[in-house]
Amino acid sequence: MNEALNIAILQCDVHWEDSSKNRDQIEEYLESLMDTDLIVLPEMFNTGFSVSSTHLAEIMDGPTVNWMKRIAKKHHSVLCGSLMIEENGFVYNRLVWVEPCGSIQHYDKRHLFKLIGEQKYFTPGTKRLLIEYKGWKICPLICYDLRFPVFSRNDVDYDLLLYVANWPNKRISAWDALLKARAIENQSFVVGLNRVGVDGCKAHYSGHSQIIDPEGSVVTMAPDNESGLLEFTLTKASILHVRNRLPFLSDRDDFNLKGS
Repeated sequence: MNEALNIAILQCDVHWEDSSKNRDQIEEYLESLMDTDLIVLPEMFNTGFSVSSTHLAEIMDGPTVNWMKRIAKKHHSVLCGSLMIEENGFVYNRLVWVEPCGSIQHYDKRHLFKLIGEQKYFTPGTKRLLIEYKGWKICPLICYDLRFPVFSRNDVDYDLLLYVANWPNKRISAWDALLKARAIENQSFVVGLNRVGVDGCKAHYSGHSQIIDPEGSVVTMAPDNESGLLEFTLTKASILHVRNRLPFLSDRDDFNLKGS
């Protein structure tokens, strides 16, 4: 089995609370993109991590999700990233996964960042999302989820663990260490996509977007503080090679995570 997955992750600055400008910027970055299966955008890619500005939340049939559908179709690729979504009177930090055919799945951020009061404005999700696409099992999570290994635990045999983030530079060493840990303990590829620039709260982001293999080695990393696409081809054979040679997952503890 040697399925390949061509992935492109966009490390970029995010214009504060300007959804239209961010969509236009992303579209420009993607113009040169060819032959890609999956395009990944940062956490809250259309507004920045503006958690108290819930008036900016959109609905699932709103301008940004409809734009995502158009871009996914145009590039014949999945497009995913998180944004504020209002639904039934609640606001979620929601990762939206849009396939070229227009099919949509979503994951609502489970761990809300209490250090800046995200839980005051958003409703937490309750379940992980497992996506099967082109022979790959993919588990997408959001930023602060990275700090919780039990929630990220590979008890469903996923191949790719995906984190989109607004992870500040002052804690970037934790980002680097935890991404490697999640790859090693789950014997999967891990993709961590972070933004760059300075947001409206004066937080600085340096990026460190990277792809890590199932043994914890960084196979590619975006340049610090630079915007641009990082493209890479993942192969299923490399996962199977590690798991067959080092069958550590078979020794994982037998318990169930409520709500996962």
